[in-house]
Amino acid sequence: MFSTPILFLIFNRVDVTQKVFDQIKKVRPKYLYVAADGPRKQKDTDIIKCEETRRIIDQVDWDCEVQTLFRTQNMGCGPAVATAISWFFEQVESGIVLEDDCFPNTTFFPYCEELLEKYKDAEQIKFIGGNNFQNGQKRGEASYYLSRYPTSWGWASWRRSWQAFNPDISDCREVIESGQIDNIFNTTKEKKHWINSLVKASNERNSVWDFYFYFAIWKRDGLCITPNKNLVINLGFFDQGTHYFLKDSTKTNVKAEEMDLPMVHPDSLQVNRQADRYTFDHFYSHSPQRAFRLIRENGIGSILRYFYIRFIKEND
Repeated sequence: MFSTPILFLIFNRVDVTQKVFDQIKKVRPKYLYVAADGPRKQKDTDIIKCEETRRIIDQVDWDCEVQTLFRTQNMGCGPAVATAISWFFEQVESGIVLEDDCFPNTTFFPYCEELLEKYKDAEQIKFIGGNNFQNGQKRGEASYYLSRYPTSWGWASWRRSWQAFNPDISDCREVIESGQIDNIFNTTKEKKHWINSLVKASNERNSVWDFYFYFAIWKRDGLCITPNKNLVINLGFFDQGTHYFLKDSTKTNVKAEEMDLPMVHPDSLQVNRQADRYTFDHFYSHSPQRAFRLIRENGIGSILRYFYIRFIKEND
């Protein structure tokens, strides 16, 4: 039986929730925490869909302590996730967090369990990610490398890390421009990007939580673990997701791979700067190279629709 606690975040997507639950079921966790946001008032179908999604948890048929946090009102995907994670870490010292659309290879679970134990007293290690977006490039000879970037499509952490989370990041511009966290960024371009992104996120509390956690980690000089194989894929892209996404081969052409076990650990805990530069250039940046790739992969019509939904419709 798998003894590391798991938090499963669900809402109203029956199909993807079932797929992810089936992966969780394969490892038969001893402790399963399930949090669900409430139905939206403006969506008549949400009540039925939310109820049907929550009934998936009734399929637990093994020796398992199930605890639930089922909201009656909708909080929004930012506050709902953040408060659910806080609820989780109020009860456990460490654990795994999976959203309803984050589909893991089953080796993701022992990978997290081993590293949660190995680094439980390593204060600088704040986060264990399940994603790798290096396009097949292995970084070092170990099973994972150290990064400044958390990847939140399936992850694990400790109470000590989450306690630093703060939904108020109004000081982000001041902190970054002062040079306090210059060691996080590889270039001036990267620094400017994160000033703009975090300032924007500070005004989107109803839909954002992950960037707030990024900032909390960076302010404390935290390190993040990234596997040398991608262990989790996101099933929520495109029209099923809360947000509309563009096809982006860096993110959407990955598979849920199998981690080779037993794992090989690195000799030292040094950030792989080359990998982080690649992550920024291909995953986060608004460079012309990435823009041309997105146009090629999506077409100009989809690009225009994305900007309409992301920057106009969502703010209506």
